[in-house]
Amino acid sequence: MIDFFDSPSNRELVATQLAEHLYLSLLPLLLGVLLALPLGRLAQRVRWLRGALQNTANVFYTIPSLALFVILPGLMGTPLLSPLNVIIALTLYTAALLVRPVRDALESVPGHIVAAATAIGYRPGRRLFAVELPLAVPVLAAAVRVASVSNISLVSVGALVGIGGLGRLFTDGFQRDYPQQIIIGIVLTLLLALVVDLLLVLLWRLATPWARR
Repeated sequence: MIDFFDSPSNRELVATQLAEHLYLSLLPLLLGVLLALPLGRLAQRVRWLRGALQNTANVFYTIPSLALFVILPGLMGTPLLSPLNVIIALTLYTAALLVRPVRDALESVPGHIVAAATAIGYRPGRRLFAVELPLAVPVLAAAVRVASVSNISLVSVGALVGIGGLGRLFTDGFQRDYPQQIIIGIVLTLLLALVVDLLLVLLWRLATPWARR
């Protein structure tokens, strides 16, 4: 594997695919969280919508990612090899995965704290962002970590339809019968998932200083 990195073109290839993999996995994670927050809030506040939202999310998450990557261009009119297909698909997967955890995280906030914030004049919107979400971070953080690992793994599937990322090292390695390249792709994917997970833990600790000993 060391010989693989002796070539400047190979180093450039790995750096390019690593950067693209990071972009294709983290941007949908951010967009999915932003989409899941209002949906989870809606599921928390409107009881009769709770089951419908959760069932829809569960059904959507069962759609194979490869099938969704192929279907989206036909539905949206985007080119088959556009990275936008992966971004949209993974954003929807992330939102589907996080709807229930967002609801559960908001419901984990003690009722007396919500009542106290309301009593001192916090309107619902301000109370959500200033009181409820900060207190819900410990519960929500675990789900976001799972979603990040899921996205990093699913981006590799995009290589099967010609979209970049570390999955290209897998497909090129199989086509060229170059096992070292396959192993490098697997190792880098695992390391990327580990580093992102550690960064999310760090952000969680920084966002919840009261939770530290």
